[in-house]
Amino acid sequence: MVVTDADSKPGPRLCVLKREEGESYGFHIRAEQGRRGHIIRNVVSGGIAASSGLQNGDRLLEVNNCFVDDVPHPEVSRKIKLSGHQLCLLVLDGKEYEEALSKGRDLRGLVRIGKGEGCKPPRLCHISRDPVSGLGISFTPLEGEKGRFSVGPVKGGAAEKAGVCKGDRLVWMNGAVVSDLTHSALSRMVKKCGDHITVLVIDEESEKRYLKERMPILPTIAVPHNLPHRARKIHLVRGPTGYGFLLRLEKMSSGRTFHVLRAMDEGSPAEEAGMRDGELLLEVNGEEVEALQHQEVVDRVKTSGKEVSLTTIAQQGLEFYTKLGLSPLLFCEEDADEKIKDGSAHPGDSSKSRRCSLQKGPLGFGFNFGCVPHRPGTFISQVAPGGSGQKAGLVVGDVVMEVNGKNVEDKSLEDVMMLVKEGGCSLSLLVTDKTGDGDMKEANNTPGSEEEDDYELSCL
Repeated sequence: MVVTDADSKPGPRLCVLKREEGESYGFHIRAEQGRRGHIIRNVVSGGIAASSGLQNGDRLLEVNNCFVDDVPHPEVSRKIKLSGHQLCLLVLDGKEYEEALSKGRDLRGLVRIGKGEGCKPPRLCHISRDPVSGLGISFTPLEGEKGRFSVGPVKGGAAEKAGVCKGDRLVWMNGAVVSDLTHSALSRMVKKCGDHITVLVIDEESEKRYLKERMPILPTIAVPHNLPHRARKIHLVRGPTGYGFLLRLEKMSSGRTFHVLRAMDEGSPAEEAGMRDGELLLEVNGEEVEALQHQEVVDRVKTSGKEVSLTTIAQQGLEFYTKLGLSPLLFCEEDADEKIKDGSAHPGDSSKSRRCSLQKGPLGFGFNFGCVPHRPGTFISQVAPGGSGQKAGLVVGDVVMEVNGKNVEDKSLEDVMMLVKEGGCSLSLLVTDKTGDGDMKEANNTPGSEEEDDYELSCL
């Protein structure tokens, strides 16, 4: 699809690319010596990119509504890789780009897809069924408009707690676009969803702006709410005997093989960084490793020197994103841009914050709160092995910043407990690993036991 205005002067072009599983978009993006910008090259004739209107020599201005002309090239490539099956690019013809630079024009000013005041990004909300009130959401078809639905969350229900607001427009459900669905088909989908559902919604006014600009509303530009799993970045500083963990190549039940983190040594850099047994390795120093051979991954870690950055996710997390057709790297806990975007961190905050979503199980939420007497602030004092808290990633010593979206840094323990009770069987905590009080202790994580299929093993 190409979006242009027939009577307008030449300018940026909006190209929307859609591909199927296993297909390539059919273009390359390059940074060339002596030339500014990200340049579109090797557009395959008859391919998806060419059909969308993308041309050799075009300069890339935006990826999924995000201005990228001044963004480092590796980061731009990563944004494209994370787009999944749909990609929205705003490009400018190469000659026009060079002319704009020679005249000193502000390239941001050329971007006609405005993000005017009041235009908010969509929200990707994960809803967990409440035992009493259910999902707490209803969908009303807009009269005379096929495939368009208004959302009605039950006040105080599961959907509202997950970030859905009254009057929101439904865009996407469990990975499926709803624009081609009838109300009855949508109702059947909801009934089949079980105890969980993930929806992409946007407020009415912002939707009008996106539709006016003919800009697709994609999960890649969404703010995440209440997602049960997030990929996370961990930073390791090498010790005298290495990083202190094993890297294995293992086959999953799906038949796919992954690089798996195992056997963290007690007191090792891996344990201190919060590495968890059984997590899947997605990236080393920001580069994806799934397609690499075991020894190639080992070499990348070893050649990192004294420090290495790893991106990991739990196996259940990978399954969650795979079912939705999204990249597990799309919403990463330690990605500063995303943390600022969803309000879970602020510029200049050097602590490591992460959002943990819990469902009450046989052990309750599986953790205890602690506090320093006569002082505000709450921390995690105990985590039950195998409980919901441990599965969500809570660690003894974590400081609690938010409970169900409400800041509790200056609240008493009693106030925090009241907010937890009000949430019923679902709980969302924003925690940070900063440990300023002597009362907070190191975590003692018990590695989970899993049936393993040995392939290759390396000690790092």
